[in-house]
Amino acid sequence: MQSPLFSHIEQQSQDRYTVQNPQLLRVSLTGHDDVLARKGAMVAYQGLIDFDGEYQPSGQRRARANTGEGLDLMRCSGQGTVYLANLAQYVHLVDVDREGMTVDSAYVLALDSSLHTEVIAVDSQYGISGTGKYQLNISGQGKVALMTSGQPLMLQVTPEKYVNADADAIVAWSSSLRVQMQAQTHSSNVRRRRGNTGEGWELSFLGQGFALVQPSEMMPPQNAQLGEGAAAQFGVGQQGARSQNQNNAWN
Repeated sequence: MQSPLFSHIEQQSQDRYTVQNPQLLRVSLTGHDDVLARKGAMVAYQGLIDFDGEYQPSGQRRARANTGEGLDLMRCSGQGTVYLANLAQYVHLVDVDREGMTVDSAYVLALDSSLHTEVIAVDSQYGISGTGKYQLNISGQGKVALMTSGQPLMLQVTPEKYVNADADAIVAWSSSLRVQMQAQTHSSNVRRRRGNTGEGWELSFLGQGFALVQPSEMMPPQNAQLGEGAAAQFGVGQQGARSQNQNNAWN
């Protein structure tokens, strides 16, 4: 049997994490340190690997119930190789150090089990979806595999140069940064969008660090409904932050 498909063979590496291709992550397990992966993200594995649901302490369960932010994880343990992917999104590896990283949990594919996660509140005084009202803070020392829709852009933030990002396109940022939410509007009415540009809300990052954005707005405009008219333009529907719009699922 012959085919160009046979050129897509597995990458040989001694590293724990290897980007097999832009949309597939290879994780090597040696029987010592487990890996926490997004539930259902395993697409293949080799060797003696066990997959178990990851226990969530009561504090994390309460935070998830109250905010909608959190991680549904499975614990991968044993000896062998696991391949992880999710919706053919692009995979990127990040080394987390003492600085820490804040991320939307919807973009986490896998992480070292030694890392600590905590749901935190981010400036969002109007309570509108897509503005990062709650995010996930990852601290400790280890690796995190993030996902983006398309190839992302890494923006450096310095005291002399702050960064603004669309609230629906931001993926992650340095936890040390100060974050402010603001409306793209010329009106004191926060529900009035800037003309007919379709731009609504943004996050401003100040300090020293990075901000990672993707070339896609995963969620529809904040609180918006499909269709036309005021509800679609200004957003007063059931998909808002005060309802059940979680995990970038829009019903």
